[in-house]
Amino acid sequence: MEIANKLRKLIPLSSEIPEEKINDLFQELFEKYPDGEDPWGLNLEKTQKVVETLYPLYKDYFKVRVFGKENVKNKPYIVVANHSGQIAIDGLLVGLAFGLDIYPPRILRGMIERFVTNLPFLGTWTAEAGAVLGDRQNCLQLLKRGESVLVFPEGVDGVAKSTPDYYKLQKFTKGFYRIALSSQVEILPVAVIGAEETYPYVYQAKGIAKKLGLPALPLSPSMLLGPLGFLPLPSPIDIYIGKPITPPADLHGEEQDRDIREHIYQVENQIKEMIEEGRKNRRPFWAVKKET
Repeated sequence: MEIANKLRKLIPLSSEIPEEKINDLFQELFEKYPDGEDPWGLNLEKTQKVVETLYPLYKDYFKVRVFGKENVKNKPYIVVANHSGQIAIDGLLVGLAFGLDIYPPRILRGMIERFVTNLPFLGTWTAEAGAVLGDRQNCLQLLKRGESVLVFPEGVDGVAKSTPDYYKLQKFTKGFYRIALSSQVEILPVAVIGAEETYPYVYQAKGIAKKLGLPALPLSPSMLLGPLGFLPLPSPIDIYIGKPITPPADLHGEEQDRDIREHIYQVENQIKEMIEEGRKNRRPFWAVKKET
């Protein structure tokens, strides 16, 4: 929220908040969550304020386009995406896409690292917006309740990339696929294009980060500008949603690694192909927004 508010003050954004659209969106969500909250800390009233704040950034600053909407049905999914952008801005934008540009709207329950949940303010804010500690039981319980979850199997390594490694998928963890097998919920592959360029020319000082006990330490010439240097640049972002992948019914969540490895590669390869295709159609950095 702090970054969003700073951007809105610094950058003239022409998109106005479509009050009627957002009210209709949250009317539907309040029907799904009559109490406006759930056991994981979701708070719909506060989430609505977040969406109202972020909407101009989503539409006007990052000029987000969403492709493959027809692949999303009214059912729960394990949404699996590439991680990028040095900060979790990709997670915010994918979440907004599934609320604002896909019908019926849903709140994607982002699976986050434990260190995020322990951060002052940020841990509470992410929980109120729907994020959940990314352990197996949380994920399975949410899926049973008909929720869709958002997973970045690259983990911190996905955002902790130096510039030469942009768009190179890091090794996927296996947990998301075990959850898919246990729940028999379809995997929805997603590719995010453009978030890498919000922080160009980045060097990851992994050695220093390790000594400081940090998950990552990105360094960039832009940081010489002081606080302004930490704001993401207005790179146009495209979100590609692929066809769902059904986990095999004859496997279960406790399979040996070797028995599920090829299935994880299938998900990785589909996202890689989507990234390659998306980069071919990537808009110029200062692109004028085009409707899809």
